[in-house]
Amino acid sequence: MTNKYTKQRVILLVFLSLIIITAILSLGFGYSSVSFNRIIPTMLGEGSFKEEFVLFSIRLPRIVITLLAGMALALSGAILQSITRNDLADPGIIGINSGAGLGVALFFLYYPVEAGSFIYMLPIVAFVSAIIIAFLIYISSYTKGIGVQPIKIILIGVGFSMASSGGMVMLISSSEREKVDFISRWLAGSIWGTDWPFILAILPWLLILVPFILYKASKLDLLAFSEPVAVGVGVKVEKERIVLLLAAVALAASAVSVTGGISFIGLMAPHIAKSLIGPRNALYLPIAILIGGWLLLIADTIGRNLNSAEGVAAGIITALIGAPYFIYLLMKRS
Repeated sequence: MTNKYTKQRVILLVFLSLIIITAILSLGFGYSSVSFNRIIPTMLGEGSFKEEFVLFSIRLPRIVITLLAGMALALSGAILQSITRNDLADPGIIGINSGAGLGVALFFLYYPVEAGSFIYMLPIVAFVSAIIIAFLIYISSYTKGIGVQPIKIILIGVGFSMASSGGMVMLISSSEREKVDFISRWLAGSIWGTDWPFILAILPWLLILVPFILYKASKLDLLAFSEPVAVGVGVKVEKERIVLLLAAVALAASAVSVTGGISFIGLMAPHIAKSLIGPRNALYLPIAILIGGWLLLIADTIGRNLNSAEGVAAGIITALIGAPYFIYLLMKRS
């Protein structure tokens, strides 16, 4: 076990290094570029007005937001995979992300609110909307005397995801052009929350829920086994599953409220972490969290530097990578 924890620390160090390297590259590349030899002087307050504006007002908050959102999505996906006992679970695939997005779209279109409080209300609105969708998925997947069926929850979740996305398309068809542009960017998974206040909107959720989930790691291990095994060692299966589902929904909702509809991060990050260290939650969850942040940061950095000043949405880049990976997992299971 000591060797496992040593290996875990080495892997964590590797991904921390990759995040730092990718963040430095992301600081330098972009429509308004800053030469790499000017990054450190600018960070120390010795840059020009343009350099300081690009780094502190545009690049740094976007990088931090992207990292936090990727971490939240990865942890949410890991929780869902354990409580559903299905390796294909992901908050984007089973409808939680699109459910949160539907709530955000309705709020944005029809609820008048002051600009200052809009940012901080978004994660709450997304959470309430996502929890309604998650509740509907949960009760639809529940069979009396058997409980929640893992395969059923995935299939029903996909149905709710399509329905929520369809609802957003209907909203677009009857909205003003400016608001339509916002929802379209959200659907594509564009990192739209790129200012410092958005960090304060998502960070508290992570500060509370990450330690909580790491504390619950042993329960997640047991829930990943069959229900008789979990019940046999004294786990209150339904209670733990509901609490953890709420945590997964909160993490996903807080992320997508500032990044838009990002899928597949919650699918890929846990799988990569498990392949590196094994399936024990206490070992792989910290690694999955870093991988999730790194993957979304890479996707956003690549997307920002493609095409034009607008770039390509990070959600499109993750879909291009994640969809083939999802198909590979389906073929592997069949």
